[in-house]
Amino acid sequence: MKTMLVVLSVCALAGPVAAQTVYKCTVDGKVSYGEQPCAQGKTTALAPPPAPDSSAAAALLKEEKARLAAFQKERSAADARDERDGRERQRAARAAAATHQKCERLRLQARWAEEDAARAGKAASAAARLKAKRQAEALAVQCPA
Repeated sequence: MKTMLVVLSVCALAGPVAAQTVYKCTVDGKVSYGEQPCAQGKTTALAPPPAPDSSAAAALLKEEKARLAAFQKERSAADARDERDGRERQRAARAAAATHQKCERLRLQARWAEEDAARAGKAASAAARLKAKRQAEALAVQCPA
């Protein structure tokens, strides 16, 4: 966008400088154009095109600057949204990792409680089974899948 503004500025300033006389030469029905009159044949001097209106160029430049400012503002807003979304994704990923770790810890505790219940003697067996049951329930509540 900056390049476009520079090109428009250069064009606006270079318009009057580029205006010079162009000669149309007709020799044996062939037409050619040049900067100097032809040596033979019919020569016609062509008037230079009118210089562009500098106020129109200034208005166009002002419009382009406003458009550029709007695009930059929009891009800044989009960059801010992308950055915010990235932070939210990171936060969600950390929370998911913590939940996964907690569920794995509960699964491990439930498995250990079941092993303890299987190895316990008759007197401690009821308490060990109760502990294993509670661990399984806690796992089911915290990690339903």
